[in-house]
Amino acid sequence: MDNQRNLILAIALSFLLLVGWTSAMDYLYPQPEEALVDDRADTPSEQAEQATTTEHSRTGGLVDPAMRAQEVADLKTALASPDRVRIDAPSVAGSINLRGGVIDDVVLKGYNETTEDGSEPVRLFSPMGTPAQQFAQFGWVGSNLKVPGPQTLWEADGEVLSAETPVTLTHDNGEGLTFSIRYSIDDQYMITAEQGVANAGGNPVVVQPFGLVNRTSRTASEDLWIAHSGPIGVFADAAEYDYDYDDIDEAQRVSPEGRTSWVGFTDIYWLSALVPQDDSAPQTTFRAMGDETYRADMIYEATTVPAGNALTVSSRLYAGAKESAVLDSYEDAGLQKFGLAIDWGWFRWFEKPMLWLLRTIYDAVGNFGIAIIALTFIVRGLMFPIAQKGFASMAEMKAIQPKMKAIQEKYKDDKPKQQQEIMELYKKEKVNPVAGCLPMLLQIPVFFALYKVLYLAIEMRHRDFLWIPDLAAPDPANLANALSLVGIQVPGWLMIIFGLGVLAVLLGFTMWLTFKLNPSQMDPMQQKIFDIMPWILMFVMAPFAAGLLLYWVTSNILTVAQQKYLYSKHPQLKAAAEEEKAKKAAEAAKAG
Repeated sequence: MDNQRNLILAIALSFLLLVGWTSAMDYLYPQPEEALVDDRADTPSEQAEQATTTEHSRTGGLVDPAMRAQEVADLKTALASPDRVRIDAPSVAGSINLRGGVIDDVVLKGYNETTEDGSEPVRLFSPMGTPAQQFAQFGWVGSNLKVPGPQTLWEADGEVLSAETPVTLTHDNGEGLTFSIRYSIDDQYMITAEQGVANAGGNPVVVQPFGLVNRTSRTASEDLWIAHSGPIGVFADAAEYDYDYDDIDEAQRVSPEGRTSWVGFTDIYWLSALVPQDDSAPQTTFRAMGDETYRADMIYEATTVPAGNALTVSSRLYAGAKESAVLDSYEDAGLQKFGLAIDWGWFRWFEKPMLWLLRTIYDAVGNFGIAIIALTFIVRGLMFPIAQKGFASMAEMKAIQPKMKAIQEKYKDDKPKQQQEIMELYKKEKVNPVAGCLPMLLQIPVFFALYKVLYLAIEMRHRDFLWIPDLAAPDPANLANALSLVGIQVPGWLMIIFGLGVLAVLLGFTMWLTFKLNPSQMDPMQQKIFDIMPWILMFVMAPFAAGLLLYWVTSNILTVAQQKYLYSKHPQLKAAAEEEKAKKAAEAAKAG
């Protein structure tokens, strides 16, 4: 019965691993809808194109080559217009379209699209109508009023918006109202828009300022359990990750309940978010606009502006990278839970210190690969006393094995009595049967935290180590990439073999070494599972971030060294393990 149960367990675990591997492969190695047939070897430019496609499919961006080409052509036309005010700040560049007063051209100076030489900076905003459209607009809603619209041509009092020089756009509607938007930007990614209405007419007017972010889902990164991508915000003091683009399509419009602290759209690494004026409570709505486009808007309450008076509302727009330290700095300055724009999940109390430690080590050594290895040494060093206790517990368990077998034989027909006697034996001998598992259990949150950090933290993006150009991406040193250099493209369904990288092979081998040093399992079925597990995980983990595999390989090497040392401190455990292995080998030879 026990063997049947263990067999079912093994099948279930294998199924879960297969599902996880398939999902990872589909995500990390997406196939185009139509096969591309070409009998030529790739040129360097074509290899760069493939690298761009892989990067975009993983973190967002236009994947279709024709659509990317159309985006380039459309941008060339749209950005050639003279009706633009240039943006040149420390972290961002781009322009404001005076036709509509729209911020529709933003690139991030500190980040490139790919790791290829000469790669363009990451483009966050593109004008309306382009394949990758994403933009922000500030304006007014007014009953029976002539308010500025998308085709309004604003006048600017400057040519460049920088951290030192704000720019004010003005428009006179010819009916006694002068509208203005004063744009300013800080040295990071936050733009402030002060919307003003001056009423020089003879009657009061009622206006409603608004702000919106419009974007397409064609450039969105995939919404996954580990990292939310799509509509996001903080409402009623709680971060909202529940909606994706399909939800907005289905409902057409969604208005989260509670006061809005900030609202917008997120990808894995990028964020565009509106921040309302302090102490205001605008109506906030996510809307499906059709043709894979969506809008997050906030509309302030209607306000009466008496004749001879003016109204000013100050909103903010974050358009930039999700750098944890930057987001936290805005949160420290009063922007509620802005750090949760990164979907840390329940374990952020563990993940954020992990990221801080990685950054601190990186600042000291200058390489994130070395920082990951150093972090592994630190974590394993902190856990070493627990490992010592675990090995001592294993030695104690080995010492009482004969007594346990005697109890099991004596009460083999009375399971409750057998369990009772075994528990009494544990108490008498002062043995904790689960202490040996504690180091492995403590590794789980560490491993998961590092997985989240490597996946979510933009600080890891495009960080190189030895042959690896990007520790946040899969190991490129695999046979599939080698074959692509001579023009042979490996189909996605064969990536289970050809996508196996150097780090994944090292992972399988080092894990096999750690399992070989462990005592043999009493249950033959469990032992078989342990024998094949390293090689299954080798294939399952191949598509994951290279930084994660680097951590695991280093951890396995330290585990082997640690086991060697602890066996020297507990020779009876090593002798028992070798005796069991010899016995198993003899039984296998006899059966064969």
